[in-house]
Amino acid sequence: MQIKNFLLGSILLSGLTVSAQRKSDTAFMLPETDPAKTEVWSPVPPVVTPAEETFVKAPSDAIVLFDGKNLAEWVSTADQTKMAEWDVANGIITVNKTKGNIQTKRAFKDFQLHIEWRVPANITGSGQGRGNSGIFLASTGGGDAGYELQVLDSYNNSTYVNGQAGSIYKQYAPLVNACRKPGEWQSYDIAWTAPRFNDDGSLKSPARITAFQNGILIQNNAELKGETRYIGQPTYSKYDRAAIKLQAHGDKSEPLSFRNIWVREL
Repeated sequence: MQIKNFLLGSILLSGLTVSAQRKSDTAFMLPETDPAKTEVWSPVPPVVTPAEETFVKAPSDAIVLFDGKNLAEWVSTADQTKMAEWDVANGIITVNKTKGNIQTKRAFKDFQLHIEWRVPANITGSGQGRGNSGIFLASTGGGDAGYELQVLDSYNNSTYVNGQAGSIYKQYAPLVNACRKPGEWQSYDIAWTAPRFNDDGSLKSPARITAFQNGILIQNNAELKGETRYIGQPTYSKYDRAAIKLQAHGDKSEPLSFRNIWVREL
């Protein structure tokens, strides 16, 4: 009887163990759904006051992506057969959130990018809902697929540090908070090194970013962990050349603007 009970107990325990393992495996396979799990809130980057804004003209070898006149170099991300439909007036582009993201007609690999952006002086909202946008150094698909440098009003506006202005979104906080006040123009100067892949699609060398905001270093040869994601962990997928994409974020705050966009291929 004792042997039978022992054997029966072992079988039951084994079944429970297998059942628990299956539940564990199932949980492991379920997609991550909580964006807060990839938010980092400290340490908070120190605030550095930048010099007064300056307008940096494109050098002779640059490709001018926006010179204040039109969106001839841009298309809709959702339908790349259509010209971008954001608003152009008084030498600036203003995000039209109803029209979705826009991206360059041309594809790039390694480059130097200059871009200026401004949240309106009357900006409302808080956290991520305050002048939110993004610059995708490589758009690898529709929506927000790719590698994003965050755009946000981070002047006296608290949020997770790997999502504030100048962050490599959900990966690295900026070295410092170099934001000017709402209503003033901000500039990003970015050196982008695209990732390289082996023939089988595996990663050969990761993407890297060096970036300055308003003349102040905010990312120093940072090695990306993969594509930036709102939910879940970053991963790499093979691509060669890609468009530069600007985000029409769906927050309810007033739309921000861009100007003076140019790129130098490296």
